[in-house]
Amino acid sequence: MASETSRSSRSSEFGQKRGILCGHRERPVLRVSRTKENPGCRFWDCVYYEVNDECQFFRWADPEAGSEDPYIARLKRKVVALKADVKASEWKLKVAAVFCLVGWVSCKKLTMKVKIVEMKYD
Repeated sequence: MASETSRSSRSSEFGQKRGILCGHRERPVLRVSRTKENPGCRFWDCVYYEVNDECQFFRWADPEAGSEDPYIARLKRKVVALKADVKASEWKLKVAAVFCLVGWVSCKKLTMKVKIVEMKYD
């Protein structure tokens, strides 16, 4: 399970508050799952997770994450996917707005140049 996740955030407050150590006698770090099965779920893992696979320390930061109803888990994954779609759409809208603004300014400049040329030949 831990090998399918990626490192995104670190914290040692879990180890500091509870005095819990992994197999390497180090405080665990807080990570966020990026898997399809548990997107966005936080968990505690060995500090040497990507360097050395011997430890195998793993605990969910949110206890309900491991024993969650499959329907709720599916809905949470859907929410995560929808949020990503909204961010992508917002980015596209911003890019379109910038292109529109640049086009409008270019059109205005071109119109002004045409008027200047017309005045020159009148």
